[in-house]
Amino acid sequence: MNLANGKKIYFASDFHLGVPNYESSRKREDLICSWLKQIKPTCQELFLVGDVFDFWFEYKEAVPKGFVRLQGAIADFTDSGIPVNFFIGNHDMWIFEYFEKELGVKMHRKPIDITINSKRFFIGHGDGLGPGDNGYKFIKKVFANRLCQWAFARLHPNFGLGLGNYWSGKSRHATGTSDEIYNGNDKEFLVVFCNDMIEKTYFDYFIFGHRHLVLDIMLKNQQSKYYNLGDWLKYNTYGEFDGNNFAIKTFNKGKY
Repeated sequence: MNLANGKKIYFASDFHLGVPNYESSRKREDLICSWLKQIKPTCQELFLVGDVFDFWFEYKEAVPKGFVRLQGAIADFTDSGIPVNFFIGNHDMWIFEYFEKELGVKMHRKPIDITINSKRFFIGHGDGLGPGDNGYKFIKKVFANRLCQWAFARLHPNFGLGLGNYWSGKSRHATGTSDEIYNGNDKEFLVVFCNDMIEKTYFDYFIFGHRHLVLDIMLKNQQSKYYNLGDWLKYNTYGEFDGNNFAIKTFNKGKY
């Protein structure tokens, strides 16, 4: 892919819409929609890199209520011919076909390898990569199992969505503030993953979410970079690639 004159690629992740309550989530959704409106004139392609929702389960004939302003903003992009890439995160892995059919987005359930203006990107949410966290990796396989998804879909939406939101809240409570702590390059699992990857294949940029931290890290080959996009619970940060350089910026505050 090559960028047209004056166009940019934008990245954002970890909106976690739905928490901690309706009022706070709605304010965050309005802010996100304002950001989308601002970037639309210069956006050639948009990447939403996981955990857009704090919990989502898509029944055959029903989806969680709310979030219509964000859905409308995304539809405005795709209706205007701007591709939107939607990555599955660990909180919204039970998104199936609704957004593809209704909003025209391209869904990604695994990280992707893409070249933009001769720069090679590896893009994904980041969960389940690298060493450790074997308990989550097992649970992820269970949640991705078709039989488990079918069984959960037998629950009435009022009960099923309520249970899912409870699980999601328990997960956040269990991690506490650990997402806000940088563990150092030797222990940070996504840094370890990136350094292992560049031993096999060269990438200019690794772009992830999931960690809820804004990170800009030079990898061990002293050429490739790992960026974490932060979140919209605390930072309101996003990634911007202008064809030559990648930068993390804060909405309404400029460069991070």
